[in-house]
Amino acid sequence: MKTDVRFRSNGVTVAAHLYTPDNTSGEQLPAIVVGHPTTGVKEQTAAIYAERLAKEGFITLAFDAAYQGESEGFPRGLEDPDQRADDFRNAVSYLSTRGDVDPGRIGAVGICGSGGYLAYAAQTDRRMKAVATVVGADVPQWIKAAGDEAFEQLIEGAGAARTAEAAGEEVPMLPMVLFEIDESTPPALAEFHDYYRTPRAHHERSTGYIALRSVDKLAQFEPFARVERIAPRPLLMVSGSEALTLPISQDAVSRAGGSAELFVVDGATHVDFYDKEEAVAPAVGKLAGFFTRNLATA
Repeated sequence: MKTDVRFRSNGVTVAAHLYTPDNTSGEQLPAIVVGHPTTGVKEQTAAIYAERLAKEGFITLAFDAAYQGESEGFPRGLEDPDQRADDFRNAVSYLSTRGDVDPGRIGAVGICGSGGYLAYAAQTDRRMKAVATVVGADVPQWIKAAGDEAFEQLIEGAGAARTAEAAGEEVPMLPMVLFEIDESTPPALAEFHDYYRTPRAHHERSTGYIALRSVDKLAQFEPFARVERIAPRPLLMVSGSEALTLPISQDAVSRAGGSAELFVVDGATHVDFYDKEEAVAPAVGKLAGFFTRNLATA
């Protein structure tokens, strides 16, 4: 069953969908927070994972990041990494207050950019008893990959955007998903267009933009720099052999220590994990087993 719920995150009301298993007998259940990809909304990829994991016996919570989707906050599209991490922490707080959730058995999964924000949040929030990412991404790394000159221009633009906002002007936005592609577009970029810009998964609240002034916050953020702090709690990182983000998961698992595990689906690209059955099915199967084992007892 899916229910619309709301919780507060640093003064912002966050919109979420709560999924509960069928045929529960009133006992407290383990719960999983599910975070959406960068520029995505809870009705897209996060909904697929939340719904399927609920069928495995978990209460799941898929939410729109603050300033995005149906959640409150201005400027719209702000990608504040500290806020994104706090959204996970505050989602755990919300679940911990529910009578149908066992607060000692809460885990979380972050998809794409949410994987980085979750990994950062989990380093210091020990209430998350099991942590998983699916094609976890380092959004600041993507922005810096544009090259030094382009990056410096973005930093200058972020400052100018703040000034414009203070003057009451329209908030400048930064596109994160291509609007047009052709045969020369690298496949790793074209697949995002295919997901977000076509009937395959287009959603009116998934704009493909972030507020330009997000850049100066993202520039100094290193989501996986202290990933070893998640241990001794279990960490699972799911990726694909053809995913552009695979090296991020490989590096993080190599440094995480403890029982950190990398699970790679052969032939799968990054965006395949958003909705393609050949990637989603093995990912959900692995996640279900991981959370069943690690959230079995408080």
